[in-house]
Order: sequence, then C-alpha cells, then structure tokens
Amino acid sequence: MAVITIIDDEKRSLFFHPELKVVHHKVKAPLYGNDFRDMLSRGAECLEKNMATKWLSDDRINGAIAPEDNEWGDSIWAPRVIRAGFKYWAIVVPQTAAGSLQMRRLSSEFRKRGVTVEVFATPEAAMTWLESVD
Repeated sequence: MAVITIIDDEKRSLFFHPELKVVHHKVKAPLYGNDFRDMLSRGAECLEKNMATKWLSDDRINGAIAPEDNEWGDSIWAPRVIRAGFKYWAIVVPQTAAGSLQMRRLSSEFRKRGVTVEVFATPEAAMTWLESVD
C-alpha cells in the first residue's frame, strides 16, 4: 500500500495512508510548541482534504503534553478534526507513566465527543484495528 509522507524530520513524522484513509503521526522525540501544533494542524488538513475519519497516534517516545499545548489541542484541534469527520483514533501510548496517564485521560474525553478511541501497545496492533473499523 502506498503511503504519503507529509513530515519526516528528527522529531516527528506524519503520514497519510490513502487506501485506508488513515492519518498517522509518529513522535520521535518529546514534542511541544510549534512542532507539536504544526504536526497536528497538518494532519487535520490532510483529514479534511481527504475526507478521512481515522488517526493513528504513535506517541511511545512522547512524554506528557505541555499544558498550553493540551489547551490548544482541546480548544482548536479537537473541534476542527471532529467537524471534519474524525471517528476512529488508535493511540499507541507514551512509555512514560505521566504521558500514558494523560493520553488515557484524553481518550476518555474524546469518547465523550463521539470518537471511538482504542489504546494500543504497538503501532502494528493499532493499524490492524483501524483497518477493521468503519
């Protein structure tokens, strides 16, 4: 299957899997501020342009999200992607306890907003699940 690379640098990667309509990010180093927001914003744009409904977040290397980035994600990113049709979110949780706890809390919040969210230990398991839904 073809994969479109949108971002690939030392801190992050962002891909689009057109056949599956999956936006997929991978954090390679703790991410915050402009790098974090740019990655999510470009992913949201990809979701909108391609009428995609699925997102795979590979956050194993990330830690806890900074409070200001968390607020931005809640008030700007979340409403944008939900309006665009975001329905399925597969999260590979951070390896740090604080990061893992925070992402599990976020998954609960997104479920309340109507997004089906599952948490995984590996990106392969996450992608298998995304392939099975819709």
